[in-house]
Amino acid sequence: MIFFKKDKIDKPDDDLIKITALLIHAAKIDENYTKKEEEIIKKAILKIGATNENIDNLLYQANKIEENSNQILDFTKEVKNIDNKKKIQIIETLWQIIYSNNEADMYETSLMRRLAGLLYIDNKIMGDIKDKIKKENS
Repeated sequence: MIFFKKDKIDKPDDDLIKITALLIHAAKIDENYTKKEEEIIKKAILKIGATNENIDNLLYQANKIEENSNQILDFTKEVKNIDNKKKIQIIETLWQIIYSNNEADMYETSLMRRLAGLLYIDNKIMGDIKDKIKKENS
């Protein structure tokens, strides 16, 4: 189980790396991983336990894991077991990444449908989060 904290982490833990890998996967799924998406990811992972000192290493490790993984199940186990409030924060971040270019393609929406099932997020809640983020970006 991941613990969200603000205190200093000397070495990024596996849960945080895998959550970061999931965020990177969402950013890369449209084959256009932008600096804006990377900044969204950095901001999100700083809120959930990364520090300015370890963020580059964390992103590097998460990138390696994402590149070498064949399925998102590797990334969702940790997210599935956290409390709903924090899970919702991660879902919001995923939608922010997707709508950072003001549109969602079929691969991105397919990813989010799969994640809704894997993370046990109700379709209504997923839709409400999507609409909120879409409205914020327009």
